[in-house]
Amino acid sequence: MTTMQGQLPDAPGLAGRSLGTGKLVFFVVSASAPMTVLAGGVVVTLAVTGNVGTPLSFLLLGVALALFVVGYAAMTRYIDNAGAFYSYIAQGLSGAWGVSASAVAFVAYNTIQIGLYGLFGAMMNMFAEAHWGLTWSWWVWSLLLWAIIAVLGVLNIDLSAKVVGVLLIAEVAAVLLFDTAALGHPAGDTVSFAGLDPGNLFGPGLGGVLAFGIAAFVGIESAAVYSEETRNPQRTVARATYIGVAITAILYALSSWAMTVTVGPDQVVATAQDPEGGLPFSVIAQHIGEGFATTANVLFLTSIIAAMLSFHAVVARYTFSLGHERVLPAWTAKTSRRTAAPVAGSLLQTALAAVIVALFVALNRDPIAELFTWLSYIAAVGVILLMLATSVAVIGFFNRRAGGPESLWQRLIAPALAALALALILVVTAVNSDSVLGAEAGSALTYVLPGIIIVAAIIGLSWGYVVKSNRRDVYDGIGRGGIEDSATGLSGLSGLSGLPGLASPTGAVPPQSGPAEHSSRVR
Repeated sequence: MTTMQGQLPDAPGLAGRSLGTGKLVFFVVSASAPMTVLAGGVVVTLAVTGNVGTPLSFLLLGVALALFVVGYAAMTRYIDNAGAFYSYIAQGLSGAWGVSASAVAFVAYNTIQIGLYGLFGAMMNMFAEAHWGLTWSWWVWSLLLWAIIAVLGVLNIDLSAKVVGVLLIAEVAAVLLFDTAALGHPAGDTVSFAGLDPGNLFGPGLGGVLAFGIAAFVGIESAAVYSEETRNPQRTVARATYIGVAITAILYALSSWAMTVTVGPDQVVATAQDPEGGLPFSVIAQHIGEGFATTANVLFLTSIIAAMLSFHAVVARYTFSLGHERVLPAWTAKTSRRTAAPVAGSLLQTALAAVIVALFVALNRDPIAELFTWLSYIAAVGVILLMLATSVAVIGFFNRRAGGPESLWQRLIAPALAALALALILVVTAVNSDSVLGAEAGSALTYVLPGIIIVAAIIGLSWGYVVKSNRRDVYDGIGRGGIEDSATGLSGLSGLSGLPGLASPTGAVPPQSGPAEHSSRVR
């Protein structure tokens, strides 16, 4: 990246600006995985928490996230960095807090991606046994998927966007098909609104509902992560984020409510808990046909693949950004000359996934109840904390930039309300962790898992201060594209473009005016 106005090459190594609003929306929504949430998240939430008010939680979380996006979107006009939350927090609070956020993000996105290997392996194993008579171990299927993700992760981002887009359209169609069948066949021929009754939500299991619910929105950051590969990111990122939040909140609320309607609010928890219940595919089979149910099951599996590919890409770009700015060793920002993908970050995530899945296999842990649930909970806590910190950072950022076009609502009120809502969600999620994990109240597990996020935050903060004390030039470039080269005027990896595997700049960005002049590319 350069830091000079007038001639601003794109970030070395990452692909040119090929992504528009549509492709960004695909990444945001696919990371949230509609079919995975319906067949996995919603069913597990009902089974574990017994809370019939689960559908309403998606609307409430959607409102909280809409408040968050107001300030976040306003800030996207000034920041163009693959580190997303990391760079926002660095510029709104401090470089040290930015590094702390990057450590939390690295743990959160890795855990949600790796946890999905457990869900996919278990579900694919059941599908293969039922339809093909294969009785392989779950980890064999996970290993095959691991190889697919490893290959796609180092290919061109435009190809990944197309793969994700096709899978997303198909799974959303399947979810809407389920909604139509479910609402058209209500239990007892009466449409019940019990799933949207606040009295049912605000009761036992609320913390678990919020934890599983927020995990369904983990992909909210995806658009900003691709900002350096996006056309007109100052507008496109905000637009894609708004659309993504709206689609997911409404779709999840509608689909989970439809499930309570067709099964019946008095039976839906028991059916979700029944291993033979088969939700939501049993509903599709009963009212539409076995063939459609099988297709929906396949789309559930591809939904997991799409989500994993999205999270893999996010982790790789976080690693690239940190290496680019010298917070991590320079080799972590290495990219492919052929595809411009962040190959070092991609391979690092692939290796970490292999180690953790292998550990769970060696210890004979359950792929869903432990690998998927435990790691999803860690990710949920991490993402809530990141959004909370980002809301505070928005206030700090605009407090130092008086006179901009942003309204008081964008600069202060909405971010403050978002921070308050997210803090409340975080507290409820942490206090009620036993309802998510299926553990006894006070169990060591309820402290260890959220504690992983706290430890990551502390390690990151400590490293940020080490950098501040020993490499002030690097520290000053944190979240801003990296240090400037005194000879060239370039920042970050621009002085390393001759290294093997690093692509040269892909072109120049015309001079910009207005908010874009203050982006992370301009110092």
